[in-house]
Amino acid sequence: MIPLSILDLAPVCEGSTPTQAFANMLELAQRADALGYHRYWLAEHHNMPGIASAATAVLIGHVAGGTSRIRVGAGGIMLPNHSPLQVAEQFGTLASLYPDRIDLGLGRAPGTDQPTARALRRYFDAADQFPQDVRELLHYFEPAQSGQAVRAVPGAGIPVPVWLLGSSLFGARLAAAMGLPYAFASHFAPDAMDEAVEAYRREFRPSSRLQKPYVILALNVVASDSLEESKRLFTSQQQSFVRLRRGQPGLIPPPVDDIEDFWEPHEKFGVERALSCTVLGDREQVGQGMAEFVERHRPDELLLTANVFDHAARLRSFELAMQAWRDLGG
Repeated sequence: MIPLSILDLAPVCEGSTPTQAFANMLELAQRADALGYHRYWLAEHHNMPGIASAATAVLIGHVAGGTSRIRVGAGGIMLPNHSPLQVAEQFGTLASLYPDRIDLGLGRAPGTDQPTARALRRYFDAADQFPQDVRELLHYFEPAQSGQAVRAVPGAGIPVPVWLLGSSLFGARLAAAMGLPYAFASHFAPDAMDEAVEAYRREFRPSSRLQKPYVILALNVVASDSLEESKRLFTSQQQSFVRLRRGQPGLIPPPVDDIEDFWEPHEKFGVERALSCTVLGDREQVGQGMAEFVERHRPDELLLTANVFDHAARLRSFELAMQAWRDLGG
């Protein structure tokens, strides 16, 4: 069976604070380390009250320092917001502190709105330079050459694994052309998933970094003692998506007993489509759902995510998911 990993956004719930979110994040990472999850990735977002992972590299260091085995990384760093040299230095530093445990996933979107992108001092049209920026960043991880004017210190000569992230054909084809592993954001933008994965595998060119295609697919998974309870827990994520689309992003809300009272029919259609890659249920149902997803889409790894309001329920969800996977031989 393929590896299971976790994608976290350091969610800030109503009635809580970023400080508590970071404590929860570390506890989840430590639990994931003990359970046998392969990676723990954090995603860069800005100006989002319910997401505390803006300073992604800082949190990666905190998580890596509090765990012992699990790989820790960015899923991902939004490269248009940064200079390639700074990213190389940050992840060269992390990889020096935690050898063979740090991953760097790169995204093309700004991870925020346009006013915030301008406040980050990098304009949205910088996304057009994404392929060039990726090549520059990869160059900084190569061994420094005599006479090289600019080098990443630390970073040069450190083999940090670099991933490309995406939700369209663009990222898939770029990852294939560069011979890099690819992670698809199927947990919130699944429409082009099958086409993108097919294009990536068909067009992949081996590189010094990767000899054959490697695909991670993201999947929303909420496990509990019953399907009804998992559906209720998942309403926090559904509410958050509706509020974002209404232009009202906020803290992660508590679950509701009847989501139908919350959204309009057109909102329901859009959110259910965006979150169609979701598995809910008890231990057995979640295991079966993950197995069916893997059988249908053939990823090399699954990246599980779950924005559950109650921290104890969130911990248990990831515990049950791993137990279910092992029940199937994972």
